[in-house]
Amino acid sequence: MTETVSTSTDAASHAGTDRQAADFWFDPVCPWAWMTSRWMVEVERVRPVDVRWHVMSLSVLNEGRDLPDDYRELMDKAWFPVRVLIAASEQHDDKVLGPLYEAMGSRIHPGGRKDYEQVVAEALAEVGLPAELLEAGRSTDYDEALRASHAEGIAKVGQDVGTPVIAVAGTAFFGPVVTPAPKGDAAAKLWDGVLAVASTPGFYELKRTRDQEPIFD
Repeated sequence: MTETVSTSTDAASHAGTDRQAADFWFDPVCPWAWMTSRWMVEVERVRPVDVRWHVMSLSVLNEGRDLPDDYRELMDKAWFPVRVLIAASEQHDDKVLGPLYEAMGSRIHPGGRKDYEQVVAEALAEVGLPAELLEAGRSTDYDEALRASHAEGIAKVGQDVGTPVIAVAGTAFFGPVVTPAPKGDAAAKLWDGVLAVASTPGFYELKRTRDQEPIFD
């Protein structure tokens, strides 16, 4: 008789299972990190996983690099939201990062907004944080903490990658880069597969050319 293995994502199927923390480093201006974050929100629903959000910075990552003019302009603007995120976490606890990222990201990515200062102002209001945090985006006061958060994430995977970085169960990896964000059983299947390959000793890379732009729901 062939044994049948259930892949049900019903929450009851994981009742009594110890929950697992997954640390997720993001830059809110990256559309691919946004896609991965939407998948991770779904993973929280279909697997016993709790996401802990952390800030990393493409602006920090790309310091000193020779960049095309349009990307350099983006990197200059991208300091603002990550500085505010770090200030918010320091002043109001790390738990604000998930809701604040969602409020920013939904405007930047599905919303197509590039006016980051206005986006951040609206996001702060949406999650009930003070508008005074906007001042952090215009200063370097929180850059040391920002660099430390970025360094913590990037140290787990090396300098050859970007955002997002996920660390779970003693392993860490960049990505996965995926569009659209899988839902339900597909989200669970991808999570299980990613953990399987990432936890394999000596495994480093699996890649193919992207032929789609991010598909926002």
